[in-house]
Amino acid sequence: MGETKVIKTACRNCHGGCGALVTVEDGVVTKIVPDKESPISKGRMCPKGLAGIELLYHPDRLKYPMKRVGKRGEGKWERVTWDEAYDIIVENIKNIENKYGIESLAIAQGTGRHHLNYVVRFANTLGTPNWFEPGTAQCFFPRVSTGEITYGYLPVVDYYSEVNPGCILVWGANPEVSGADCESQFRFKDAVIKGSKLIVVDPRRTKTAEKADLWLQIRPGTDDALALGMMNVIINEELYDKEFVTKWCYGFEELRQRVQDYPVSKVSEITWIPEEKIIEAARLFATTKPSALEWGCAVEHTPNCFQTVRAMALIPAITGNIDIKGGFIEGMHLLPPPDVNLSHLSQEQRLKRMGEKHYKLLAGAHRDFPAAHIPTVFEAMRTGKPYPVRGLMLCGNNGLIGFADSRRTYETLMGLDFISSQELFMTPTSQLADVVLPVASWLELDAIYSGPTMGDHIALAQKKIVRTYECKADEEIFIDICKRLGRDYGANTVEEIHDSQLAAVRARYPEYADLDINKFKELSYIEVPIEYKQYEKNNRGFNTPTGKVELFSTILKGLGHDPLPYYEEPPESPYSTPELAKEYPLILNTGGRSPFYFLSENRQMKSLRKHSPFPLVEIHPETALRYGINDGDWVYIESPRGRITQKAKLTAGIDPRSVNCEIGWWYPEKKDRTDFGVWESNANILTSMEPPFDPQAGTYQLRALLCKIYKNHQQTDVDFNPGF
Repeated sequence: MGETKVIKTACRNCHGGCGALVTVEDGVVTKIVPDKESPISKGRMCPKGLAGIELLYHPDRLKYPMKRVGKRGEGKWERVTWDEAYDIIVENIKNIENKYGIESLAIAQGTGRHHLNYVVRFANTLGTPNWFEPGTAQCFFPRVSTGEITYGYLPVVDYYSEVNPGCILVWGANPEVSGADCESQFRFKDAVIKGSKLIVVDPRRTKTAEKADLWLQIRPGTDDALALGMMNVIINEELYDKEFVTKWCYGFEELRQRVQDYPVSKVSEITWIPEEKIIEAARLFATTKPSALEWGCAVEHTPNCFQTVRAMALIPAITGNIDIKGGFIEGMHLLPPPDVNLSHLSQEQRLKRMGEKHYKLLAGAHRDFPAAHIPTVFEAMRTGKPYPVRGLMLCGNNGLIGFADSRRTYETLMGLDFISSQELFMTPTSQLADVVLPVASWLELDAIYSGPTMGDHIALAQKKIVRTYECKADEEIFIDICKRLGRDYGANTVEEIHDSQLAAVRARYPEYADLDINKFKELSYIEVPIEYKQYEKNNRGFNTPTGKVELFSTILKGLGHDPLPYYEEPPESPYSTPELAKEYPLILNTGGRSPFYFLSENRQMKSLRKHSPFPLVEIHPETALRYGINDGDWVYIESPRGRITQKAKLTAGIDPRSVNCEIGWWYPEKKDRTDFGVWESNANILTSMEPPFDPQAGTYQLRALLCKIYKNHQQTDVDFNPGF
């Protein structure tokens, strides 16, 4: 009889950490089930996590290092050893550093998985200030930065106390289908079952909107106007929390004056939402205690995203829902991340960070994640100004799909001297690299984590169950490269990094005074009580210059920006570009989430792909009739930047003046093509990386663009048959 064991661990197939019980028989993973004892997910996992075995043993996984032997993008590869791969990478890093300076090497990653902090630490160790990922200006970090300048921290919904949120304002998110971190999706569902009232702001009638007490079908790109209009109602009807505002808010009178510019009639005209619904939503949120804001990345995809998110963040503040049970709470940072700030770099190097001069809050108000500005980096790659960027190291970054304006991204990457890619699978972007390195999946990693959607009062340990082929963890790769370069990564092993993180827990909580990494793995989770109203303790106040919630931001004023939120029409819209709208009459919305895919991931997975085999564009039946389109037809979606094709899904849950297309699409099954069909259905072919950019965060426009649609008479399902 062989050995069978069940290992308690956590899934990190997204940003979250749902508990998992993994059965291993004779060294082979045979079963994954949810862990009912997990304080995070309480016996639930999503389809992506449950497909972990398929991911682990997928035949298309990258199995060993490879080097390019043909022309860039030609798809000709040769297997090499890890030593040979490291030699190529180290030689190219030295060449770039000696010829141009280390700042001419950029480092990019994809979403913020376990490797996020390690990538930034690697960049800092090398000495380059040019680290970036799509999320720094487009997803999550604008919320982090606005939270910091307003509250001193990123606020999150309290799903953890015995007090259920009385009202949840879901804005630009669809947690019934896919949480920002999957465990928050489950917590949200629990709250609704327990009776939370639900206000949903979304251009689409999503699964979450279907459960709403009130659905506000907003025109894409006008969220800033709606937030200001809701505050107009709350303030003018004196529904705000006078005690909290008086004692703990700064700049209320200035905010009161600002919202007078946004009467409900004007906001209704801008947003396409009926006046009575705006008033009803404002009253429901303001008169229900506790209330909280569940905000998603959809509001971070326009060039006024910073002030948009700022306006949204002020609604819980003026209604007194800050840091109370069931409200909008402060994370505790139970498990601090590894050191990722710019302190390792000289002041001279810090000032070389692309975007440092123009986008002061791109790095976060507390300089949490000092990212470079992606359009500025790409411009330097093309033009050599303000200085050349000639190399790019990619970590889990499928940039031809993840970055805006995919064709220009492709042209930019093709002109570089060196590209390396660390990936699970060969992707369209990896095909452009000089060296490709195989990395570990979540079942092959030792990791520890504490995240904001957990209220940061829970930390988890993830265990390496098995290792397949020659894959390595990203952080192991970084340590190895730094050793070969003679650079001090700050640790010789991953365990040393973990122990440095646990030191903060040992120091703060006596019950964990003897906690080391081995004991943490045995426990799988540690949990401490949430501390509410921390601002009241020892007259601490809020971590802002005034010690209060800054409705009027002194930080923004000091940087020369408007200290109060305001509305700005999207730069490409029926109103700002009416001539363009004559040719492209529909508003293009992108980015809706899927329960089966994470951005461009998982389309190789048969168990997931069978539920969503083709990319879908949502079209209102009236619009479809006008263009001669039937449900299930293949349709062209065209913007001023390019054209793609997706399959029509007719729905009355979208405004007839707009369409919504899915993101992240490529076709891994098209193995006879080195681009894997990236030019066929990829929504970022339609988007723009051109100015204007958000003046605080550098964000560019990914939604609320203009497009036209027409029937694709050539395409059929057979042409896109995934074989599933």
